[in-house]
This record gives sequence, C-alpha cells and structure tokens, in this order.
Amino acid sequence: SKCGVSQSSGINAEYGGGGAVGILAGNPADVVNVRMQNDMRLPVAQRVGYRNVFHGLATIVRHEGAAALFRGLQANIPRSMMINVGQVACYDQAKQAVLSSGMQDGIPVHFLSSFIAGTMATVLTQPVDVMKTRLMQGTQYNSIVKVFVDTAKEGPLAFYKGFVPAWVRLSPQTILTWLFLERLRIYFPPKE
Repeated sequence: SKCGVSQSSGINAEYGGGGAVGILAGNPADVVNVRMQNDMRLPVAQRVGYRNVFHGLATIVRHEGAAALFRGLQANIPRSMMINVGQVACYDQAKQAVLSSGMQDGIPVHFLSSFIAGTMATVLTQPVDVMKTRLMQGTQYNSIVKVFVDTAKEGPLAFYKGFVPAWVRLSPQTILTWLFLERLRIYFPPKE
C-alpha cells in the first residue's frame, strides 16, 4: 500500500491472529480485573474482597476452578481480533483518504488518521466488549448466545453501554501508537 501499513488481507489476518494468541495469556487477568471492579459495586456483605490480582486469581480458582479464569474467552478473542484489525486496517484506509484530500503526510495526517482508527476500533469492538464483560462478571451467563439475546432485549444501544469510557481508553492508545510508529519510520526507514 501507499502508506506501507497493510500490504494484503493476509497481514490483517496475522494482526487478528496475534490478538487471539495474546488474549489467551491475558484472559485470566482480564477476568480478575472485571471481578475486582464489579466487587466494589456489590453490597458489602456480598463482596469477595479481592486484595490484588494474585489473590483474585487464587480466589477464583479455589471457588470456581481454573476454567473460570477463561470465562468470556469466546467474546474476548473476537474482541481482540477486531481491535487489532480495526486499528490497523482503519488507520491505513483513513490515512489514504486523508492524503487523497490534499493534506501533506505528517503529524496532522497521522493524528487525524489514528483518531479515526481509534474511534472505529471502539465502534467495532464495544458490542463484543459488553458481552465479554457480562460473561466475566460471574456465573449468570454460560454462553455468548445467552448474553447476546439478553443484551438485545435491552435494545440496540445496550451493546454500546460504556462506549465513552472505552473510547477514552482506546483512542489515545491508538493515536500514540501510530504517531510514534510514523516517527520511528522516519528515523528508521524500512529497507527496500
């Protein structure tokens, strides 16, 4: 490509696959994170009282078994893949569109393109993120289909609950990633 990011759909598949592999290792910590955040919202008598991530891991394994650390994996893998593909493919497409509008390649183009990519990645992943969180919160749901059906009953906007905090988290990360990457390309150009 003119931008040098996505050369083929195979590369985008590799980014998505990389996200899937990475989430296998990170899912237990994600489960503990969701549980710790949820625990604070419960009435005091119902709280587990996780002291830290290691206590959370041990408590979940002791009370629910090791398989509980992989709750939500069926939503977390596609979510991770969509974030990776969304950030990379959307950045590449946005950058091409911005450049074709007449702007010169530079920091403003990189910022605008990465802003668009971060926003699109959030739009693409938020529905799956909502389902992932609901699966990880406890034992209420055992299948992504049940979560999908129950969430859909709340209306289509239910899939976008928490969109603004998710965007506030993901967009700056996307913007900084691409700004730094584009600067690094200048200082360390790829060998032809």
